[in-house]
Amino acid sequence: MKLLGVLPFARELLMKAVTEGDVVIDATAGKGNDTLFLSKLVSNTGKVYSFDIQEAAITATRKKLAENNQDSNVQLIHDGHEKLLNYLDQDDYENIAGAIFNLGYLPGSDKTVVTTPETTIKAIEHIIKHLKVEGILVLVVYHGHAEGKVEKDALIPFIRALPQEHFHVLEYQFTNQINNPPFIIAIEKRG
Repeated sequence: MKLLGVLPFARELLMKAVTEGDVVIDATAGKGNDTLFLSKLVSNTGKVYSFDIQEAAITATRKKLAENNQDSNVQLIHDGHEKLLNYLDQDDYENIAGAIFNLGYLPGSDKTVVTTPETTIKAIEHIIKHLKVEGILVLVVYHGHAEGKVEKDALIPFIRALPQEHFHVLEYQFTNQINNPPFIIAIEKRG
């Protein structure tokens, strides 16, 4: 058995929960890789909400989608993921099949612009409320920088306190790696 790295594992988890026609969220658009992946996964009949607070991330994501002819089902939102209820169609309430966050900062950009525990936790609360049964939220936690450690230290107790009768929570990490490698937290809504 070959163990998957965190990003391939995150996508494997999403592929098990998300199908054609579903509603999904990329809470941190970044360079557009996850938005593109989700757009293909849900196909033209699905819907992707893709958020980022940085204009450079929205621009990069728009370009990646256009280059791959995969932009018809994506709503790019230049705003914080904690404000997702301002953008979510009412028909999509309690109908989200999957969501992904890549926490930290946008590689190759201003490293002082980072995700924060307050906004991330608020966004998680909104999403898990609107996940459909067996829907999944995946967090890729980068904690190798000071702000990432603060975010991790706030997220772990919040995630671990989620009621087990409503959610399965998985932490996936390589424990023998140096330099604080990223790890995954996955939250699945139970029936």
